[in-house]
Amino acid sequence: MSMHTEASEVLLERRGCAGVITLNRPKFLNALSLNMIRQIYPQLKKWEQDPETFLIIIKGAGGKAFCAGGDIKAISEAKNTRQNLTRDFFREEYILNNAIASCQKPYVALIDGITMGGGVGLSVHGRFRVATERSLFAMPETGIGLFPDVGGGYFLPRLQGKLGYFLALTGFRLKGRDVHRAGIATHFVDSEKLHKLEEELLALKSPAAEDIAGVLESYHAESKMDQDKSVIFEEHVDKINRCFSANTVEQIIENLRQDGSPFAIEQLKVISKMSPTSLKITLRQLLEGSSKTLQEVLTMEYRLTQACMEGHDFHEGVRAVLVDKDQSPKWKPANLNEVTDEDLNSYFKSLGSSDLKF
Repeated sequence: MSMHTEASEVLLERRGCAGVITLNRPKFLNALSLNMIRQIYPQLKKWEQDPETFLIIIKGAGGKAFCAGGDIKAISEAKNTRQNLTRDFFREEYILNNAIASCQKPYVALIDGITMGGGVGLSVHGRFRVATERSLFAMPETGIGLFPDVGGGYFLPRLQGKLGYFLALTGFRLKGRDVHRAGIATHFVDSEKLHKLEEELLALKSPAAEDIAGVLESYHAESKMDQDKSVIFEEHVDKINRCFSANTVEQIIENLRQDGSPFAIEQLKVISKMSPTSLKITLRQLLEGSSKTLQEVLTMEYRLTQACMEGHDFHEGVRAVLVDKDQSPKWKPANLNEVTDEDLNSYFKSLGSSDLKF
């Protein structure tokens, strides 16, 4: 049984014991649109209640990306036309992220290829996340005047040490086995074995979560690829923990300056290109999110998105990176010291009756 036409952006199929979701915009690296969210959410809920569906698998078509993020170009363009897209997209995306986190059926995300932003939201909250040597994980939002959303404020501060703070502020790209080492993936499998893994999962008879975990673990144990030492985890983890443990962006920058290593200098260069407002929002988002539930974090992040939609930097970031592609955004304010506590507080304010509700 399948529900799709040739041009479907997302394929929803019942196969064997599973519901299978395929993100199907390979030309756009499976970027997530509101239309896709509106198809996935009700189907996920149906499968969750269906006694014949024992697990849910989500994957991307085309071999290059699982999902490179939300369709932020469309969201930015909507500011001038359909204002409600900037509300509806984030609201419905976050409700889907929460549904994945609370899903009663085992949820298996095959994060083969590029997995960023909205693609992280479709995978990281699920019970099982399978990385491959082609996986490329990043939350690069501070470079477009946004912040690492889709529950980033929940999962990033819960990664080991200060790794999540580093990933959030710099947009650093984790590759291959490092996606598993970081705890973003639960398993690592060679990409050429993914098809076989999927077939084996689909062939299970009325599996429990332990049966699914057993299959994933057997493939994980077989993989010998990319086992050499990780530069980021072997050489830089102490620096990351030391430099990114401050409670202000200014102090993190000072820590990196004092460290003075080539790695620290490289991070300084990267951070200097990011939106100052985004950097400050992001650090506060993670510090606050570290003690909140996922739903509380998503409510906070929804407030932040709506303030960013009204602000300058998001639209300027999208222009510089995705529209004109000149890679030189003019941030306002342009310096960290010009982003006041008052400015920052306004981003975190309640939206009253417009707040996100679950």
